[in-house]
Amino acid sequence: SLGRSWGDDAREDEAAARSGSFEDGLAAWEIWRSDATMRTHTRGAPSVFFIYLFCFVSAYITDENPEVMIPFTNANYDSHPMLYFSRAEVAELQLQAASSHEHIAARLTEAVHTMLSSPLEYLPPWDPKDYSARWNEIYGNNLGALAMFCVLYPENIEARDMAKDYMERMAAQPSWLVRDAPWDEVPLAHSLVGFATAYDFLYNYLSKSQQEKFLEVIANVSGYMYETSYRRGWGFQYLHNHQPTNCMALLTGSLVLMNQGYLQEAYLWTKQVLTIMEKSLVLLREVTDGSLYEGVAYGSYTTRSLFQYMFLVQRHFDINHFGHPWLKQHFAFMYRTVLPGFQRTVAIADSNYNWFYGPESQLVFLDKFVMRNGSGNWLADQIRRNRVTEGPGTPSKGQRWCTLHTEFLWYDASLKSVPPPDFGTPTLHYFEDWGVVTYGSALPAEINRSFLSFKSGKLGGRAIYDIVHRNKYKDWIKGWRNFNAGHEHPDQNSFTFAPNGVPFITEALYGPKYTFFNNVLMFSPAAAKSCFSPWEGQVTEDCSSKWSKYKHEPAASCQGRVVAAVEKSGVVFIRGEGVGAYSPQLDLKSVQRNLILLHPQLLLLVDQIHLGERSPLETAASFFHNVDVPFEETAVDGVHGAFLRQRDGLYKMYWMDDTGSSEKATFASVTYPRGYPYNG
Repeated sequence: SLGRSWGDDAREDEAAARSGSFEDGLAAWEIWRSDATMRTHTRGAPSVFFIYLFCFVSAYITDENPEVMIPFTNANYDSHPMLYFSRAEVAELQLQAASSHEHIAARLTEAVHTMLSSPLEYLPPWDPKDYSARWNEIYGNNLGALAMFCVLYPENIEARDMAKDYMERMAAQPSWLVRDAPWDEVPLAHSLVGFATAYDFLYNYLSKSQQEKFLEVIANVSGYMYETSYRRGWGFQYLHNHQPTNCMALLTGSLVLMNQGYLQEAYLWTKQVLTIMEKSLVLLREVTDGSLYEGVAYGSYTTRSLFQYMFLVQRHFDINHFGHPWLKQHFAFMYRTVLPGFQRTVAIADSNYNWFYGPESQLVFLDKFVMRNGSGNWLADQIRRNRVTEGPGTPSKGQRWCTLHTEFLWYDASLKSVPPPDFGTPTLHYFEDWGVVTYGSALPAEINRSFLSFKSGKLGGRAIYDIVHRNKYKDWIKGWRNFNAGHEHPDQNSFTFAPNGVPFITEALYGPKYTFFNNVLMFSPAAAKSCFSPWEGQVTEDCSSKWSKYKHEPAASCQGRVVAAVEKSGVVFIRGEGVGAYSPQLDLKSVQRNLILLHPQLLLLVDQIHLGERSPLETAASFFHNVDVPFEETAVDGVHGAFLRQRDGLYKMYWMDDTGSSEKATFASVTYPRGYPYNG
């Protein structure tokens, strides 16, 4: 049935959304319901229609404020599927599953057999209280793999019936939001993108009533996402993982609606997605090293959706970002951050032990559409072969299958796996925007194959920091309001060391934003109120929040700097300056950290601290951190130290000051507070 027409009422809604007059919190809980009628509508199917887009479409423009016409170049579709492939391509995909793509199809098969063997563990609950009781991205995440399996193996009626039951259960929910976090659309976005993708893949297996009912769900959830995009941070905080996640969900819903002929909705929603995402891609051109400031784990969260966005806008709107300069450098961010053995990565910023999503899907995407040299396929294969199956580093149940369908669709078997030319040789790499140096990445796990990392950079990375502080893009960037550095840690001048590939000094993963968790210096006595008086850490430290401080001074100007990074004949020297990460009240003139890797198993660390004449400081100290194994005390000839027991032996460290004095250390094992996913 027809709801109100788009026109004056819709413009009023949009104006209200822009002004923030939609209610937040629990009042938003019932904004959309799956049994509501679609408020849509002008149906039709023109071959081309245009979005008059006031945005920064980096594929087309070089000036700062263009007005761009984006055509829906493929608005005529032969029904479904159409998002990633057409009906005519299905037979070829099925042949690939039995031949060139068999290794990916096998993982899809394993995933679906696991779901079928424990349906109550994987099917969404019928009861809305259960569905909304916890973070529920698992339901949308696993549905894509199930739907892709049904496309490849249509004879498997049991899997198809499970997929339809899965969608019926999701459609029965009054809301996909999490009850205790109704202000956060991220889990809803996971549900929407999985549900809309499955609708497209399975459309021809659905009954007429299911097609109509599920379409209403997609329309209503997409409409809710569109409305919230004007008042939530993901609509204006660029390069943050929430933004591509939520925008990709809205775009997927928009494309499904477009295919069904609801063109006014597709017009409004797609215009909003493009307006947001194309600005992000303009800003990403400023990031010259291919990095993402939120780190490797959350970077994989971002690229999971960002790469899907790039693929869909190229397929449906002929907007080609595959030549984007950041994209051309992004392989280094994945290759130069993997520890020996291909199981763990640099865990700078909030992180698990490696990747939240993929990264095989992202790597085959880079190989097919950007590099064309086989190195993406090779690294994906190394990671796949060495996956942790038990214990730390195991992919979570809600994330491990989420990118299997895109990995299958993007894999190019004609690109034979070829390692990068320098594979096997320890290499020093400097991410100049991120402020991170790595040495010894992506090597086999062997004796003397050691890994070293160091971080000293600007808050948010150099590009974002300079955009904020130099008032660049001032027409639409208003300082830190348009970015979110909450996942960063107080970690300027931090380092990690994995001799023989064994993690010895590690990051703090996804933990409280305390300075002492990051292997960096703290000072005493504190000059102001601090989290651990009398000790004072870096200015982004937060005592009570899960997120780092970044919006206001002095945190807003936090920065470190890599002064030198040199390797010669296997000896590595790295120097960083971290004085800009501490309060000016401490009157520090220089906080310099030097790392000298003299041998793959011998690292010398020298901290040089220079005080101003009026500095109140008397003492400096640093905790060194390991998330897996407790340190034990040791001493040699009055020089105190600590060691870890690992399977291949003892890993030791010792310390002294410039007078030859060696203080006895404090040893502690700290369990993170409730609410953090990893126990540091």
